[in-house]
Amino acid sequence: MSAFQREILVRFGHCDAAGWVFYPRYFEMISDFVEDWFEDGLAASAPGLFHHKQILTPSVHFTVDFARPTRYGERLTFNLWTVKAGTTSCELRIEASHQGELRMRAKQVLVFISAATARATPIPPELVNRMQRFAIDSEAPGSVTHPAPHSKKRKRRIAASATTKSR
Repeated sequence: MSAFQREILVRFGHCDAAGWVFYPRYFEMISDFVEDWFEDGLAASAPGLFHHKQILTPSVHFTVDFARPTRYGERLTFNLWTVKAGTTSCELRIEASHQGELRMRAKQVLVFISAATARATPIPPELVNRMQRFAIDSEAPGSVTHPAPHSKKRKRRIAASATTKSR
């Protein structure tokens, strides 16, 4: 499936004194980008969910890698894929690149909560269906995940532990 995509110009306000994107600004860019995804990709604006369905979608987890610095004036291409859509939460993969070079990669988990009760609530089925249009494809660049290889030392500890347990 295809990713949801937007281009974002790196502005002066995104940068530190060295002229590089200051890492907390990436979180602001991600937040704006995810709002765009709700609005344009899912046809369900975040404010609309709140005002009409009393649903909020806070982030509850982030894992972020900053691959290379990004400079003032560069244009970043942001891509978003749905990794998983559960009953009350969804996991997103977001990448920002400049001219094909990865600059930032994030895993973000959003939870859908009732504004009235502040408790998790099911994702509306129509949104789950729309999220599938952006489901991550095993052919997407870098999307294949492999278990981390064990170091020789770790392999020895695992083997020693198995030997001890078998005695």
